[in-house]
Amino acid sequence: MSISTDFGNAPQWAHTHFSGVGLGDVRRNRRVVTLAAGWAREPGATIPRLSQGQAYAGKAAYQLLGHAQTTPDALQAPHRQHVGQQLQAPGTYLLVEDTTELSWPEAAERRAGLGPVGPGKAYSQGVLLHSLVAAAWPATDPDPAAKRPALPLLGLLDQQFHVRQPVPDAEKAHPHGGSRPRQGRPRESALWAQSLRAVGCPPAGTRWVVVADRGADIYEHLQQCQAQGLGFVVRAAQNRALVAGADKTAAGRLFEQARAQPSAGTFSLALRGRPRQPARAVVLQVSFSPALALRAPQRPGGATGKGAPVPVGLVRVWEEQGPDAPGPGLEWLLLCDQPVTDFAQALVCARQYASRWLIEDFHKALKTGLGAKKLQLQTAARLFAAVALLSVLALALVDLREKSRLEPDLPAQAAGLTATELRVLRHQSRRSLDTVRAVYLALAALGGHLGRKGDGPPGWQTLWLGRRSLRLLVEGVNMAAQLLDE
Repeated sequence: MSISTDFGNAPQWAHTHFSGVGLGDVRRNRRVVTLAAGWAREPGATIPRLSQGQAYAGKAAYQLLGHAQTTPDALQAPHRQHVGQQLQAPGTYLLVEDTTELSWPEAAERRAGLGPVGPGKAYSQGVLLHSLVAAAWPATDPDPAAKRPALPLLGLLDQQFHVRQPVPDAEKAHPHGGSRPRQGRPRESALWAQSLRAVGCPPAGTRWVVVADRGADIYEHLQQCQAQGLGFVVRAAQNRALVAGADKTAAGRLFEQARAQPSAGTFSLALRGRPRQPARAVVLQVSFSPALALRAPQRPGGATGKGAPVPVGLVRVWEEQGPDAPGPGLEWLLLCDQPVTDFAQALVCARQYASRWLIEDFHKALKTGLGAKKLQLQTAARLFAAVALLSVLALALVDLREKSRLEPDLPAQAAGLTATELRVLRHQSRRSLDTVRAVYLALAALGGHLGRKGDGPPGWQTLWLGRRSLRLLVEGVNMAAQLLDE
């Protein structure tokens, strides 16, 4: 069951993910469900708007978010438990992990509890948000000719709010770059392993694969994956030394080893647009290397390579560029927990890493779609509590797109809309809408999707706008019925 199940029925959806919250008072517990349902009904709305002119409701929401027991972990506890239960079923699941910055404009006074964010911007204030998102991987291998498979999002397994501490003057002035006094401050790199410890070990018959970008290329993080029996597909950032045998004989460098292997096959991938680079479809080469062992790095107070080597498989994905290309092409060097011995295995690793974009969409939904960076709350405690609720909602928005592509030929009733929403959508579109695909295309049309041949499938933002328009239409229909009954 994906996170967007019952999303059309906001009270039921909020009850599923938040009714088990324990804040020491039944009224506070009910208020959490009410607030989550309001945001599910109207994503991105301000608290005064959700209160619908009722001063008491707005005041109660502010008091709830500022209460000492209303921590992000407490708010998300029933949701995380719900996700964890789904991960016990046999199968393969991706645990997609990443960090993003949340910053808020400085008000007349600095907001209590926030820290500096952004490179060299001591005046900016915010927090590092580290999230671990669970998604189900298909039971059968995807078609090699198909694009990235649609994945049902299950939800958040862990989320950490890391407030940076300003660098002390003594550390800035240290002659050796601050490595010694730095030991007194928590390291941001520790967030990666902390998230894994929070989720524990997979049960027998299941495989949990940690998927992460270059920020996760940390020796301790890879070790933690091994210790908990977790798979991993992590993009390499460090050209690490390789070793061989029990005596740890030097065996070259990681990047050179990867780039020396010939292509074993190709696959297609649609790349999203970036600044100065439009969206495009590319054909990517794939190669793989034999089983390797990464040498342990040097750590303060220890000798180089003193720790145990980390055994990995290595997959290289790259875009071949001609001599007239404007810049370097795409290249991924992927560290995998298992030896990769054929193209099929390498392709699975490449596609699992391509699914990492789900967490990028989650960040965008949280910041842009739901306006987390526009929250007017004046303390870190209230901001973090609101972000914790909005994070669950943001994943549901992204899952709308995944659900629209997962089983498009199912009957329309499986699309997640209420009976009234489906009737109104059929009337508005003047179509029968018999399948999930037809329902989501009609929703996308409400959100501004033109449906031309070259437009591609609708994204989560378009579907979200369509759902918002549909909600307003349904409210109008219900109001008209009430007026006729008077």
